[in-house]
Amino acid sequence: MYNESPIIRRPSSRIYVGNVPIGDGAPIAVQSMTNTKTTDVEATVAQIRALEKVGADIVRVSVPTMDAAEAFKLIKQAVDVPLVADIHFDYRIALKVAEYGVDCLRINPGNIGNEERIRNVVDCAKDKNIPIRIGVNGGSLEKELMDKYKEPTPQALLESAMRHVDILDRLNFDQFKVSVKASDVFLAVESYRLLAKQIQQPLHLGITEAGGMRSGSVKSAVGLGMLLAEGIGDTLRISLAADPVEEIKVGFDILKSLRIRSRGINFIACPSCSRQEFDVINTVNELERRLEDVTTAMDVSIIGCVVNGPGEALISDIGLTGGNNKSGYYDGGVRQKERFDNNNIVDALETKIRAKVSMMANRIEINDTTK
Repeated sequence: MYNESPIIRRPSSRIYVGNVPIGDGAPIAVQSMTNTKTTDVEATVAQIRALEKVGADIVRVSVPTMDAAEAFKLIKQAVDVPLVADIHFDYRIALKVAEYGVDCLRINPGNIGNEERIRNVVDCAKDKNIPIRIGVNGGSLEKELMDKYKEPTPQALLESAMRHVDILDRLNFDQFKVSVKASDVFLAVESYRLLAKQIQQPLHLGITEAGGMRSGSVKSAVGLGMLLAEGIGDTLRISLAADPVEEIKVGFDILKSLRIRSRGINFIACPSCSRQEFDVINTVNELERRLEDVTTAMDVSIIGCVVNGPGEALISDIGLTGGNNKSGYYDGGVRQKERFDNNNIVDALETKIRAKVSMMANRIEINDTTK
């Protein structure tokens, strides 16, 4: 099966957010952000665990107050996934969460305050080996840049980012990544292209405030897809007005579609037409729901008729081709004698997929023990 990505990644330096490598060819990390009140420790921990369950590599938590910083201490103790603290203005909060074991600080050095306060944060980050993310946003550019450019432009976002980068450079700190997000796809894409030519640090991708589940997913896929196809990007967050769990799913779907990183099942399904021999749409939706827990990368084709079904099944790990009353079943591209009753396809496919996942996991375990 043709499954190698033709994309050549932009060379970059490497940092670590907890135990997760970012940049220098490491797998592109997928992250999200909690939307609970950080002071509600129980709710925030529950949401982080839900994000971790669907594959989040990193989770960001807003820490706007000292009370939130104290809550962060308890949250950090209760979860395993690396946590980024999102902090603005008050440098003392950054110092406090660093004391409590934060894995990364999301700050803009320029809004932390005077040089002494910035140095305090950077010295603390150096001492505790904590990286920083500089986060520039088209909706919150510095007033002087808005006066200069009149509106958010790629050059304005680049200039803002480089101001913050220059501060860290002066303080001899290179353990950072940068984002230049905007809600407009072309503004964000061009800003990242410009920034990619200016620095070697890893880039965090995102189309900020992208919108609801459907429209935000489309905007993010278009914008991030353009950048990722050019090799730009080392970690990403999909910003949706939706359950943060959906951000992780969409992020992995984007990477999967570009053959950059695979996690879970890649369903290849026809949109259905009058040729379909079973209910393709409901079958796929139900299988996606039931198999959300599967992390093993696998291609499963579900085609409602014999026009494209056999061709797709031949290049899938598991394939189904619609037939009258019963549908053809393929395993590893080989047509099996067994056929599935069209009224029981979901149960039958789930059983086969889980069995194959178990077999693949056992094979990996055996290989590991014989090394």
